Amino acid sequence: MEHILEVRDLKTWYNTDNGIAKAVDGVSFSLSRNRTLGIIGESGCGKSVTALSIMRLVPMPPGYFAGGDILWKGNSIVKASEEQMRKIRGNEIAMIFQEPMSSLNPVYTCGDQIMEQILNHRNVGKGEARKQAVDLLNLVGIPNPSDRINAYPHELSGGMRQRVMIAMALSCGPELLIADEPTTALDVTVQAQILELIGRLRQETGMSVMLITHDFGVVAELCEEVVVMYASRIVESGSVRHIFENPLHPYTRGLLKSIPRLGAKKERLNVIEGNVPSATRLPDGCRFAGRCPQADAHCRQAQPPLVTYEAGHQAACWKIT
Repeated sequence: MEHILEVRDLKTWYNTDNGIAKAVDGVSFSLSRNRTLGIIGESGCGKSVTALSIMRLVPMPPGYFAGGDILWKGNSIVKASEEQMRKIRGNEIAMIFQEPMSSLNPVYTCGDQIMEQILNHRNVGKGEARKQAVDLLNLVGIPNPSDRINAYPHELSGGMRQRVMIAMALSCGPELLIADEPTTALDVTVQAQILELIGRLRQETGMSVMLITHDFGVVAELCEEVVVMYASRIVESGSVRHIFENPLHPYTRGLLKSIPRLGAKKERLNVIEGNVPSATRLPDGCRFAGRCPQADAHCRQAQPPLVTYEAGHQAACWKIT
């Protein structure tokens, strides 16, 4: 299966007043065409920085690439020029950002912002761009798109603003859509609608999707493959079936146990004790050792490598037998 995206031992670090923050520290994964990859983990584990690194949107300085590579359709983009990235960004790789209200410009109409994307990447006039923008709003399920194209972001609900963001991302027919927590701050009903929309659009367009989330329910619904991140590194990866049926890493098991079960009465939710270590003070050994009930002295002294245990299923833990 052809890999459209390959991330190889990526290290994205930041210079801070407290030292070097290793936001992404040796991350490797790949994504094939017409597949959906879920990246899951707690806040601060490096999910969003990984996505921003792929888009080359990490502010430099203070951020910088400390090592590794990112291959887009077989070509490295880590050292690509800004002109080259402008041709890729939005055109071949598009991103839905976490908070639509802060991502949309409040002084321009939603239609103007979609049209700007089309005019920047497509050789069309304003009339055709407006027609395409209306078609996109209709595609993402916004009622009366010919009227809503003139609406400002504050005139739309959170769910509608997120649909506008998706329309902008799809405006140039990208081959990869990166969705960073696309259902944050939306109510449960709207969340389900947005997830159904992303899944349907992937099927209709054939694009690949990289979905960043902290919700295993979202992963189970939309993804074929999963990467579990903790403290800037990958601790487990595999197919959805592997992860749900046979989770290997204690962190993955802890996340799965913390999901509320329907029908469970008077049952306390499982809690992973402790906190994620600071990116500026990462431990020498296993980064989960301080929160792991199985950890011993060896775990605290040596960092476990990511090992393949069965086809496509990898985990980094000394305690797996």
